[in-house]
Amino acid sequence: MRTSGTETSSRRQFLRYALWGGAALLGGRVLLSLFFERNWLTVYRVTVPLPNLPPALHGFTICQLSDLHRGPVVAEEHIRRAAAIAMSLNADLIVVTGDFVSGAATNAPSCAAALSGLRARYGVYGVLGNHDYWTQDVEAVADAVTRGGIQLLTNRAVRLNVQGVPWWLCGVDDVWAGEPSLDAALQYVPGGAFHILLCHEPDFADEAAKRRVPLQLSGHSHGGQVRLPLIGGPILPYLGRKYPMGLQRVKNSSTLVYTNVGVGCIIPPIRLNCRPEVTWMTLVAANMATA
Repeated sequence: MRTSGTETSSRRQFLRYALWGGAALLGGRVLLSLFFERNWLTVYRVTVPLPNLPPALHGFTICQLSDLHRGPVVAEEHIRRAAAIAMSLNADLIVVTGDFVSGAATNAPSCAAALSGLRARYGVYGVLGNHDYWTQDVEAVADAVTRGGIQLLTNRAVRLNVQGVPWWLCGVDDVWAGEPSLDAALQYVPGGAFHILLCHEPDFADEAAKRRVPLQLSGHSHGGQVRLPLIGGPILPYLGRKYPMGLQRVKNSSTLVYTNVGVGCIIPPIRLNCRPEVTWMTLVAANMATA
């Protein structure tokens, strides 16, 4: 049965409107994400399988925050919401992996105030990031953060005890702008003892792997902030290109690195397909990860 010219024209017109409508919806979704996604905090739940995890640490939980960037484009209230989410997860340990502020050290007190409610059974610890140094007054940033209740691990380690089993949480100074020393961070960790490393820049995991660090927790990359499908890869910063987001294994090693894409953002203040993150991870023995 043949269709009339009028019917054919109507169908073409319908398809044309449908295509334009779809493009408008897609464009609206992109614009909405670009300008509002940076405020859509989400919880990423991650299981981390570790082959030599002490049995007492099987099921141990860690909440990670990173790249808060309190400053011109990240309000104190946004960080306060992230801290509230972190507290709601009731993790055993809370860590903050650097870049507390952007711009000026004068932003540090309000960042620290937003984080001051953080509490965990085994403590709240952190390391500094490159933006903390780029304020030109990293001492003021460190002082504010410490006053806010976060213990900074700058080239040092603390011994934690879970059910009578000791293990070590280690941290290094910022790799890009500070004076990191993995030797200093690990010097009091007994050989073969379980430990976790905090380091702002994820690509430092290559160095951590040489020392057989089981797990490194990092931030820095922001996941690129904007991730466009089918159009190349995201723009990533120096020392944040090899392990840009999520859980990855360092090649030819047993070292894992987890990269949090951050709570805040930097200029331009947009995110797309890369929502701000609060990480809730559970450590499990590798042989039980698939049980």
